[in-house]
Amino acid sequence: MNWRTTLVGLILVLASAGAFAECECLWEGSFSEVHPGTDLIISGTIASTKGNSIDISIERSLRGNDPMPEVRVWLKAGSYCRPEPDLFPVGSQWVMALYEITEEIAGGFDPTTPNISYGRIGDYRLSSCGGYWLSRSGNVVTGNLINAPRWVHDPKMTPVLVDVVAQHVTGAIGDESLLQASQEDPALRELILDTRAFLRGNTSMELEDTE
Repeated sequence: MNWRTTLVGLILVLASAGAFAECECLWEGSFSEVHPGTDLIISGTIASTKGNSIDISIERSLRGNDPMPEVRVWLKAGSYCRPEPDLFPVGSQWVMALYEITEEIAGGFDPTTPNISYGRIGDYRLSSCGGYWLSRSGNVVTGNLINAPRWVHDPKMTPVLVDVVAQHVTGAIGDESLLQASQEDPALRELILDTRAFLRGNTSMELEDTE
């Protein structure tokens, strides 16, 4: 074996190791801690998957405005610290806090595997270094929402209304109220919110009558 063959073999081994390397990152916190630093927070349904990307049909934007009815999100590939695509099957519902991809990176796209890449500029990426996603079922969510164990993305918890999460995202309620909501029956919480809305409506009508 000559030195050229040895060198080529070493390069292939290093390239293979890089392709399958595990990511390294610190735990950044639950959803309540990480969402303020992200660019887009949406509630939607997985419409399709391809390679390490998923297309999400947006049903509600909790923060940030995306003009498209769908958004493409890039997930795990190589050593990128992102969740595995298999975690998000077509038809599943989620609330996600996403980072926009704003620049290309060296080696981020391989034309021989066009469906596996870092992602395109203008698309989004989902981090696995915190509680960046919550599983949704109808109008409630579960997941690493607040004060949950590190590196556990699906801890057992009482479901929380998406409306409550949206209030925390906009700053209408703080961590204490969110934590309290995560310990309450969501049906009771929804009844309270509906009652408040009803009372506000009646108050507005009374004010109009007195004018």
